[in-house]
Amino acid sequence: MSETEKMYSKSHEWIVFSNETTAKIGITDYAQNELGDIVFVNLPEPGNTVTAGKQFADVESVKAVADVYSPVTGVVKAVNEELLEHPEKINQDAEGAWFAEIEQITDKEQFLDKAAYDAFAASEKKE
Repeated sequence: MSETEKMYSKSHEWIVFSNETTAKIGITDYAQNELGDIVFVNLPEPGNTVTAGKQFADVESVKAVADVYSPVTGVVKAVNEELLEHPEKINQDAEGAWFAEIEQITDKEQFLDKAAYDAFAASEKKE
């Protein structure tokens, strides 16, 4: 896996590592599509600790409020402040609208590559 390759979690987050212990996280296009128009995003504070598999942010859409889960354990280095004022950017470019950059990563979930994630998301749609 290259450091810049985007990987995916089964809870519909994407992650891109910039090095062994630092990565950016966002939600997938599938997730934003399921949510509909996103009207609010709640992000963690820099310095907060996040835990793999645990909620670290949430998004509110016209349909529902959804938790966003961290695929890694580490410390929030930065958040995408632009999303706080323009949550619609998640709908416009979910795969480019990162939520938080996490550093000091010590643990991570099992990730899927794009093909495996697409197959997983397609299987979820059938249910």
